Amino acid sequence: MKVTILGAGAWGTAIASQAARQQSAGDVSLWSRDPSQLLEIEKTGENQAYLPGIKLPKSIKLENDFSNAIQRLSSNDLLVIATPMSGLSQTIAQVLKLAKQPLNIIWLCKGLEPNTSLLPHQVVERENSLHNHGIKHAYGALSGPSFAHEVGAEMPCALTVASTSTSLCEIVQAAFHHGNMRIYSSDDLIGVELGGAVKNVLAIAAGIGDGLNLGLNARAAVLTRGLAEMMRLVKAVGGKSETCMGLTGVGDLILTATGDLSRNRRVGLELAAGKSLPEILANLGHVAEGVLCAAAVGDLAKRLGVEMPITAMMGDVLSGQLTPQDAVKKLMGRDPKIET
Repeated sequence: MKVTILGAGAWGTAIASQAARQQSAGDVSLWSRDPSQLLEIEKTGENQAYLPGIKLPKSIKLENDFSNAIQRLSSNDLLVIATPMSGLSQTIAQVLKLAKQPLNIIWLCKGLEPNTSLLPHQVVERENSLHNHGIKHAYGALSGPSFAHEVGAEMPCALTVASTSTSLCEIVQAAFHHGNMRIYSSDDLIGVELGGAVKNVLAIAAGIGDGLNLGLNARAAVLTRGLAEMMRLVKAVGGKSETCMGLTGVGDLILTATGDLSRNRRVGLELAAGKSLPEILANLGHVAEGVLCAAAVGDLAKRLGVEMPITAMMGDVLSGQLTPQDAVKKLMGRDPKIET
């Protein structure tokens, strides 16, 4: 099986390494739009810009020709889109224009499209309606609790592939389910994608609580009530609320809201320290998806009449309408409620 990964950021590089440990030499291709990045990887054996300290398998084929990266694939192979959510629309459009046969496509991004509040699969379906040549592609999402550095270091990890295509799920499992990685499958694409989007926003809230020294009780409250918000939204959109109790919901929430490698949690910590959002993002060096999709999640919830107070407060903090301290006061000052 050939596997092509589009995007040589931290997660794209880590997942390429995981695939290369199983596939034959040259079967795994890692594409980057930046030729100098690929030259540096070839020279050092590492992606020093995004995954420093992790030696990559020499069998990975480095590619900077987008057309070659797509057209090398057959209907039995796998295409992995490892761009941020902001790059999904443009990337899938390019893929669909070039594809001459059915492809198996998964994406790794977690979030909603700004301005439209569309889930990743809805973005793909929109672009498919515009650029498809009458070819039926199989598509889905690969998500779950996963820090790229740990995956690159071959530490244990479990993920979920979500798709309505059973054959695609099997192909993804064949590509990545080996060594210290387990791949589960699900047909609840909505639940898996929304879990990955909402948990990033909640991780910012947890980081703010930690940064303000509100204590472990407060963190537990944020995670528990945040999970309830996630479940309400998933059900309202048409997914399965029980998906939120799995790897892509509570699993990813725990990791992102408590792990020191979490970019979204770090945003919350820095906001609590009084730093401005532009300053935080400039120093971060990586994309923090929760910042980009907080407003989109809030807009989706409002449109569907779903109550999500923690998420709404994070939207107000990130837009500068509330300070972190005022957001905490507003949350704690809400009227009493029945828990379930």
